[in-house]
Amino acid sequence: MKIIIIAIGKCKKNSPEAALIAEYVKRSSWNIVIKEKDNASQEDEAKFLQESIPQGSKVIVLDERGENLKSVELARKIENWMIDGTSEICFLIGGADGHLQSTRNRADLLLSFGKLTLPHMLMRAVLCEQIYRIQTIIDGHPYHRE
Repeated sequence: MKIIIIAIGKCKKNSPEAALIAEYVKRSSWNIVIKEKDNASQEDEAKFLQESIPQGSKVIVLDERGENLKSVELARKIENWMIDGTSEICFLIGGADGHLQSTRNRADLLLSFGKLTLPHMLMRAVLCEQIYRIQTIIDGHPYHRE
């Protein structure tokens, strides 16, 4: 499985968040790629996000309006996509002003990580941990406990 995280804002190389991101990317057996762009106008951010989605990829847009799923529920959804032939999933993280409706419309899943507001780089680290967790759930690894 290939996972592409398409995000607004650039992570500083030696930051604590970068270390967390690198740790979970290293742990995962999936190919996780991060594509990022500096903050810009909301329209330019939307253009970057939407144009970065490879043809045929499933798209998960992180948005406060989205579904708030348990890790196991998200893992089952992704596992079903894999069974149906999906080999690439894009996660989109918008800028400080969120996503335009055109980006939300592109989503196969609109996903919320709750009502809290998190710094973008911390959210990226949390997302990488959840991707690793989802992979371990699908693989039957005991990392996740419920």
